[in-house]
Amino acid sequence: MDIGYARVSTAKQDLTRQLDALAAAGIKEDHIFVDKKSGATTARAGLQAALTHARDGDVLVVHTLDRLGRTVRDTLNLVHELKERGVGVRTLADPLAIDTAEPDSPMAQLAFVMLALFGQMERTYSTERAAHARAVATANGRRTGRPSVVDADKLEHAVLLRASGSPIREITAKTGLKRTTLYRHLPPRPPSAGPGADCGL
Repeated sequence: MDIGYARVSTAKQDLTRQLDALAAAGIKEDHIFVDKKSGATTARAGLQAALTHARDGDVLVVHTLDRLGRTVRDTLNLVHELKERGVGVRTLADPLAIDTAEPDSPMAQLAFVMLALFGQMERTYSTERAAHARAVATANGRRTGRPSVVDADKLEHAVLLRASGSPIREITAKTGLKRTTLYRHLPPRPPSAGPGADCGL
């Protein structure tokens, strides 16, 4: 029997494409298990249910290999565990065909290892590119991360109070902004601000 498994990393992502592909492959709806959780761990309710459901001679079908796990080690361990139980793994949309239910096909085994390696390499490169982009943005004085939700009027009021020499305690009291917010959004006082300057603000 074929058992389908689909996964996305967050609740906001859509499973439709994977579910449609599994259905098109002839897998019954009640034999499809899903997760909306990162692949960084195998402690996923849908995956565990699929593994529990699988029996000797069954095949676990996924859209692409990276739906099973994020690292080569985890994916290899999972496939090896399934193989020991007589359960195969087949993918539907990978550029290299994978079907470990065919033990006599060395190319299928090689494709599996290669795709797992390529998937981890791409994730590593993506992480490095993101870190580099953040470093460049920070070096150029640009903020990274989520957009600020600080009230612009309150921030402008804080700037005026600071310019008039008000201490940080007075600024937080009058604007309602937290001290950490002020430190994050206001540039430091110049050195000429004198000994009365309040912690750089």
